[in-house]
Amino acid sequence: MDRRNFFRNGSLFALGTSLLNPFDIVAAPTDFDTVKKHKKAKNIIIVISDGMSIGTLNMADLYLSRKTGIGSNWLQLYKENKVNRGLMDMASATSLVTDSAAASSSWGGGVRIPNGGINVSANGEEHLPLWQKFKKAGKMAGCVTTVPITHATPAGFCVNSKSRNSQEKIAEKYLEQSFDIMMGGGNNYFSSNYRKDKVDMYQKFTHAGYQVVKTRNEMLAADITKPILGVFYNNGLPYTKDRDNNKELSDKIPTLGEMTQKAIDRMKDNAEGFVLQVEAGKVDWAAHGNDIAGLLYDQVAHDEALKVAIDFAEKDEETLVIITTDHGNANPGLIYGKKANVNFDSIQNYKHTNEWILNGFSKETSISQVKERIEYANNFATTDNEAKLILSYYNNLKSENGVYNARHLPFKVLAEIQKQHNSIGWISMQHSADYVELAMFGPGSDLLTPFIKNTDLHYLMLEAAEVENKF
Repeated sequence: MDRRNFFRNGSLFALGTSLLNPFDIVAAPTDFDTVKKHKKAKNIIIVISDGMSIGTLNMADLYLSRKTGIGSNWLQLYKENKVNRGLMDMASATSLVTDSAAASSSWGGGVRIPNGGINVSANGEEHLPLWQKFKKAGKMAGCVTTVPITHATPAGFCVNSKSRNSQEKIAEKYLEQSFDIMMGGGNNYFSSNYRKDKVDMYQKFTHAGYQVVKTRNEMLAADITKPILGVFYNNGLPYTKDRDNNKELSDKIPTLGEMTQKAIDRMKDNAEGFVLQVEAGKVDWAAHGNDIAGLLYDQVAHDEALKVAIDFAEKDEETLVIITTDHGNANPGLIYGKKANVNFDSIQNYKHTNEWILNGFSKETSISQVKERIEYANNFATTDNEAKLILSYYNNLKSENGVYNARHLPFKVLAEIQKQHNSIGWISMQHSADYVELAMFGPGSDLLTPFIKNTDLHYLMLEAAEVENKF
């Protein structure tokens, strides 16, 4: 089959679906028919920093540059002109501002769907996920993440679900599809102790031939000739900064880079190649909480996982690495001021995230204990009035809502206090309609043009791997 015609047809299909949706008018599908001939990608690794605004990418590079003298691996690829780079419009079928489920589904299913669903259109039509297409073509497929493995972004490449919240059912669908390696958090959706139906999904995976690993050492020792399910925490994994400053967590929880390496080792010898999604999911959670230590250090963890992928691809020469995010979130940035440099550098001395700080308080906490805990974690002194303001949220005088904030902790209040000392500003605690960064390294990267629509990426991956869209 003529590969150019195949990809052009895929783009026309995306155009056909866009005509049904007024939000799609802003980004017509790209015509890739004119790009130059490229080498086939045997493998594809897509490395996603969920909820990464451009300010997050920028601050991670600044942080690493000022700490080590070397910037981020991501921007180093730009500086050395090793990648093709573009912007991507991530709107969903119902909103200019997408959620992670619709965003991942646009890549996974090749169609824009309403926010909240996984590869299911508003009329109930299901769209076959990309990792299933590649499995049918003989490739191995897997996902690793720092949030529950059943969460929206990995699910969008793998299964269909009317609701992203049906994580127990998503766990069952992973087993039905026999993915080769799936690792992250999410014990709540596999363990009989937490599942509403009391079904032991670990037992089911074991009976199906999976190795179930629940600690870092078990993961490192796992046999790469057998499928692997790795679940290391009840919900999302601990933030990188909290993990690194807690020996028990460091011993138990693998890094995103370590999970990425294990996934590559598991699948790299497959004759037909493999596809792997790597997600720094808690970058998004930190942005929702205006939590700079959570955000910055998990972005650095994403960058370390990216290096694992690039190092493999440079040696392998048959692997396309895709680097991106699914949407902006909170749009943080370093704000101008006389002490901006010094204030920003102070984050290098943070020991813990705001999540760790705020979960350490209760109604019984004293003003002095609030001040002591913040000074220990952030290395600056708060005033009595600031401590009283924080405590007011624990005495039922005030409450703060927000995504991933079940206890209504005062994340925004703490971020505003920190701003005086770290010069980091935030515009919100929600997703934004950013056109997102997209970079590609390796065979197939020449297919990327400067501006594409999210659904185009689905067809680009199929084209790069020379897998026909016939399933």
